[in-house]
Amino acid sequence: MSGEVVHFEIPTDDVERARRFYQRAFGWKMTPTPGIEYTLVQTSASGSDGQSARPGAINGGLLRRQAPVTAPTITIRVDDIDETAKKVEKNGGKMVEPRAPIADGSIGFAAYFRDSEGNLVGLFEPARR
Repeated sequence: MSGEVVHFEIPTDDVERARRFYQRAFGWKMTPTPGIEYTLVQTSASGSDGQSARPGAINGGLLRRQAPVTAPTITIRVDDIDETAKKVEKNGGKMVEPRAPIADGSIGFAAYFRDSEGNLVGLFEPARR
């Protein structure tokens, strides 16, 4: 389904400290991603696709605080980032990071935009299988 919120990102100044905090405070499972500075965060039981198996719950990630992600950000799943970018800009938003592969692209693609209110929002396009 396109348009659903599927992920969150929390920027950190100290990734290890943030991992410990969220793991101890909320029991979240932390999985560092080899080859990139990113920690997958599992907030609830997940399916084989890594998405939360619990309705209404989402998983996310921790990353080093740097532009464009300097505050907590939600990510919306879309079928086609390039087509969505056209709609975003037509309706008063602005793309700030273009479509780029996640790792080697086998997971999918990501992009970021600012909405009409200046909020940073992520886009996720799953890899075609």
